[in-house]
Amino acid sequence: MVHEELAARLNDREYTNWLKAGRCLLILKDGLHPFITHHMKVFHSDLLNQNPLLQKPCETSYCRPRGNKLLSACRVCSEWQRVILKHRRQPDTTVNWDNCVPPNWRTDHWELAKAYMPRGQAKVKGADKCDASALLNLINYCDCFRSVDPKIVREVIHLRNELMHSSELRVNDQWMRHYNTTMKKFVRQFSHLPDMASVGQQIDKMLTIDLSICVSGLDRMDSADPDGIESDSVSQWEPSADLISQWEAELLKESLQELLAAEDDDTKTQDPEQLKRLGGFLLASRDLGERFAAELQVISSLEAKQ
Repeated sequence: MVHEELAARLNDREYTNWLKAGRCLLILKDGLHPFITHHMKVFHSDLLNQNPLLQKPCETSYCRPRGNKLLSACRVCSEWQRVILKHRRQPDTTVNWDNCVPPNWRTDHWELAKAYMPRGQAKVKGADKCDASALLNLINYCDCFRSVDPKIVREVIHLRNELMHSSELRVNDQWMRHYNTTMKKFVRQFSHLPDMASVGQQIDKMLTIDLSICVSGLDRMDSADPDGIESDSVSQWEPSADLISQWEAELLKESLQELLAAEDDDTKTQDPEQLKRLGGFLLASRDLGERFAAELQVISSLEAKQ
């Protein structure tokens, strides 16, 4: 039998809950890409059509944020800055100008989108390169997404943060029930979009499937299709152990990247114990220790400096 360590981890129900909830976020972000890209292109085009000054190029080509502040910008970039703030929900919250290259606001709708997103998006070139947090925050802060209830968006963001910041990588069944209800409310707002209807179905399947059984039934792996999904008389949708392992790695990688980025960012308060606990979790399983050897080395270096 292979994947013994994965099977052992999935015998912990609350860890499996964590993994399934995280996988739902990855499903959600993939479904949101077309919707968000379309809305941002339309929003960008509308701003240009409504304001002739925005149609002009940057007057210096050197307007750049310093730290997280955009100071001494030219007349055109200052107007972009004013318009961005005008269309920002919760205007008293921090705007991450360091995500942006202001001279590109005129020509690139995604450069505009990044002004409404969390820090760390400077090199991101499109919706398909973002994580769920970035896309949800964009919907929350930019008022071009008027068809989406911001209260529900903020609740999904809150649950996403609880999940990704879980020190033990575990959530209980009560949390999962609330998560399921909130995700359904969120996805329901996009019921008119075929892509999101499919997302809702995939999330429902993910939240109800027993991943521990999927991994235990390794004798059936030969029947998996090229996408790693097995179908038989017992289950109409059964992911292979390899696919579940891939999902787990994607989620753990995102959690690691977020924690390591926080360690490098003096503006964020991050409990170093959380990073230490995650490192300990990875080391406890040989397969994860090997997969994330580079990240574990970085964690060790950070601990040595403390």
